[in-house]
Amino acid sequence: MKRIAIDMDEVMADFHSKHIHLYNSKYNDSIRFEDLKGTRLWKIRSERSQEIIDLVNDPSFFRDLKVMEGSQEVIQELSRFYEIFITTAAMEHPSSFQAKFEWLSEHFPFISPMHFVFCGDKSIIKADYLIDDSSRHFGRFGGQGLLFSAPHNMYETGFIRVNNWLEVRDFFRNDERN
Repeated sequence: MKRIAIDMDEVMADFHSKHIHLYNSKYNDSIRFEDLKGTRLWKIRSERSQEIIDLVNDPSFFRDLKVMEGSQEVIQELSRFYEIFITTAAMEHPSSFQAKFEWLSEHFPFISPMHFVFCGDKSIIKADYLIDDSSRHFGRFGGQGLLFSAPHNMYETGFIRVNNWLEVRDFFRNDERN
């Protein structure tokens, strides 16, 4: 079977909605999802960059993220034809391990925890495909990268882009035919 490595944050889990909500609540601000086009929250409010990053360093931050629409159904369907690994750059926020593990176990029980990969540099991952919202992970990755659309990558080009999980399904259905 071919392998698909899938990022968690902003691909399977809705990271930005919670981050914006927490920031706006804490600092009485009115940042909107649309304001993140081509950038990151900590860059928009650079005077508070460390505080914004610290919101994510809370050990419980990742535990109750919303599931990205369609991800469960499509990943379960793909798991019949591909070997699925979840590859999350957890080393960026080491306090996230437990919450991410619990979140994945709850929302994707059909994926073995032995296929959860908590890493930093994703070039170590041996897979045919990597679905990620951060193109920096494609540079040294040995397979085909698929850029999952997120506000911060809206202006990036040069990658195969998938805008949602239905487009992911279509991409792999076409791959199966070839």
